[in-house]
Amino acid sequence: MVSGFCALKSRETPVGSPPFHSFIMTHSRDELALSTTPFWFCLRTQPKHEHVAATGLRRQLSVNCFAPRLRYRKMTRRGAVWFVEAMFPGYLFAEFIYPEQHRRVEYSPGIQGTVQFGDYIATVDSETVAALQQQAGEEEIVTIDPDIKVGQSVRIAEGPLRGLEAVVTRVLPAKERIRVLLELLGGPVEAEVATPKVVPIGRPRL
Repeated sequence: MVSGFCALKSRETPVGSPPFHSFIMTHSRDELALSTTPFWFCLRTQPKHEHVAATGLRRQLSVNCFAPRLRYRKMTRRGAVWFVEAMFPGYLFAEFIYPEQHRRVEYSPGIQGTVQFGDYIATVDSETVAALQQQAGEEEIVTIDPDIKVGQSVRIAEGPLRGLEAVVTRVLPAKERIRVLLELLGGPVEAEVATPKVVPIGRPRL
């Protein structure tokens, strides 16, 4: 994830409020009211409505939006399941000219308002948004699928060994499989497992 930010004007002030403390800037409301320059704004959304709200802004107001999501695997009772959720829960980014569109944007379905701090409105550097967009692609999804390394602890998610923990002893990239060492029937046993059928649960042992 991109963490840097670039100052747009000398009067801009960086904000130290998570989850955007590293790349959010602010402008005074009076300054924006006179501006004809489009900025990327940070909008608050209804819970779990980030993607839907962004779609509405694009279709109804032709506003350029960005609502990145994360795709990751998680262990459940059914085994390893892929989940997709907002990268910034409860927020999305939208680019528009403030005096021309802010009222319609803020009253758009799913939007709860623009992030602000008193009379200062939060904006995001366009280069930061562009870097995030490049990482997320057209679908605006970043897949987190950490590489499994030798010495790493994993949990087997499918098959007859489901639920057992093991340590990776060898990675076989060509076969998309790994060899793991697990305790079975009172002794160590080495087995070969398909990589997609395991979930990492720890860092590699050095």
